[in-house]
Amino acid sequence: QVQLVESGGGSVQAGGSLRLSCEVSGYTYSTYCMGWARQTPGKAREWVAAIDSGGYTGYYADSVKGRFTISQDNAKNTLYLQMNSLKPEDTAMYYCAAGRYCSNTGPRALDAWGQGTQVTVSS
Repeated sequence: QVQLVESGGGSVQAGGSLRLSCEVSGYTYSTYCMGWARQTPGKAREWVAAIDSGGYTGYYADSVKGRFTISQDNAKNTLYLQMNSLKPEDTAMYYCAAGRYCSNTGPRALDAWGQGTQVTVSS
C-alpha cells in the first residue's frame, strides 16, 4: 500500500516562494522515480520536475527551470519541491507521484499519486 501525502501549498504574491512536501510510505522498490505534476482547470496535467532513486534530476519543465528545485530526504521519506520567483502562471493544483523509472519527460510506469495541494500566485 503506497501512500503519498502532499503539504505546503498556499497563496503567495508574485516573486514569492513556497516549498511543497510529499511524505512517502509503503513504497518498497529500490529503484524508482518521484515527480511533481500540476494541473489547472481545462488543461492537461503536466510534469514539472522528477528525481530518481540515485538523486539524479532527470526532468524539469522549461517553464520552471532556474526557479524550481526538486529534492528528496531519504531519512525522512520525503520529497520536496522548492519554488522560487513564483509567477501567476504557476497557479495550479500540484501533485506528487511515484513511478518505476524516469524518462527525459518525467516519471513512467506510475504506481501512485498524492491527493494534491493548491498553489495560488497573485500578481
